[in-house]
Amino acid sequence: MFSENKYHKALVALALMGGAFIAPGCSLAEPVKFDVTDGRVSDFYVWKESIPTMPGKLLRQEELPASFMIPGAAKGQRILYSSTSGVDGVTPITVSGALFVPEGDMPEGGWPVISFGHGTVGLADICAPSWAGRSWRDVAYISRWLSEGFAVVSSDYQGIGTPGRHPYSNGRAGGLSIIDAARALIGEGTDFSNQVVFVGQSQGGPAVITASALAGEYAPDLHVLGTVATGAALIDVASVTDAGPRPETEDEPDPMSAVLLYLSLALDGLPEPIPPEITLTEKSLPLLDLAKVRCVYELEYDTLIADLSMADTLTPAGWKALGAQKDTLVPPSSGYTTPIFLGTGDQDIDAPPAMQDAMYDMLCDAGAETQHHIYKGFDHSTAVNESLKDSVPFVRRLMQGEPEPGTCKAQH
Repeated sequence: MFSENKYHKALVALALMGGAFIAPGCSLAEPVKFDVTDGRVSDFYVWKESIPTMPGKLLRQEELPASFMIPGAAKGQRILYSSTSGVDGVTPITVSGALFVPEGDMPEGGWPVISFGHGTVGLADICAPSWAGRSWRDVAYISRWLSEGFAVVSSDYQGIGTPGRHPYSNGRAGGLSIIDAARALIGEGTDFSNQVVFVGQSQGGPAVITASALAGEYAPDLHVLGTVATGAALIDVASVTDAGPRPETEDEPDPMSAVLLYLSLALDGLPEPIPPEITLTEKSLPLLDLAKVRCVYELEYDTLIADLSMADTLTPAGWKALGAQKDTLVPPSSGYTTPIFLGTGDQDIDAPPAMQDAMYDMLCDAGAETQHHIYKGFDHSTAVNESLKDSVPFVRRLMQGEPEPGTCKAQH
């Protein structure tokens, strides 16, 4: 859920990751810990019992409000499930999300599953799509997958909805949340088949790409067919390692300053916290309390009213601290065993095409069978539903077991 702005490059970091994970079998989690971004949601989101050591266990579910239903859904539910923290790869956590089941007769063997990764919504619990609802763009997009006969499960991601801070710059958190959302549905006696496709947009794009790299070892029980990602940019770590804003950053009031406020909270939530007093300027620091409680569109408006630009949001130390998080900004360089579809609008100014080209190049270098589709005249948001004309047939061929070769050699 990105707004249109050419300085949104820092935002793509939140769905990228690096490093390894630790397999299930860890100890029980500590009692529920709350954070500055927590609260204002129902008790459904707070699990007060011991968290299962096995990730991907459905803990509870409840019906969604009628206003949250998506056209083509026969049933919509909030869900709460177990997962693993993306921060340390060990700690059991709970994650919330939403499940939509299509209308019509269930196919033999159960509904195939789309595990959907949403775009940026904010850090506060009330920003969770299962609590706040979602954009019309995403409603239309999910509706189309329902009409194609897929159940859709959409994770809220670690720390959005549930207790604990959302590790905004840690893509492993998004990837594991997306994997475990699918695992929570599938099992003996359920209505869902073990045929899974990861689908994500914007923040969710790199997150599902990360999920595709991790799933083989982290969730060998999951039968992943492939991945569809739109608006998925690869951040150039070198562009944020300098002690100051990048050269193209202007001094104009910029709503994307909200992203940097969220990132400052993520830096403050690291195992070795970097406090906002170090990373934020005197001009931006007063808006920090709003970043803790505001969802993205509200906070973007606040930054405009405050006349806040990208150039005067982070201090030189803040830019340097952000660039130092390269292990969470760089996606896995191996582990891709299933085909990947990338969709890019050539008018995208949130995740510029050059950065999406870089994602494509990285995947090709990693040996992934990757297709890259360019949509001329479409931007970050409008390319999402436009890409369905290609991504739906792509997934249909995967369902039928047909090989889906990449385009890496043809374009390199």
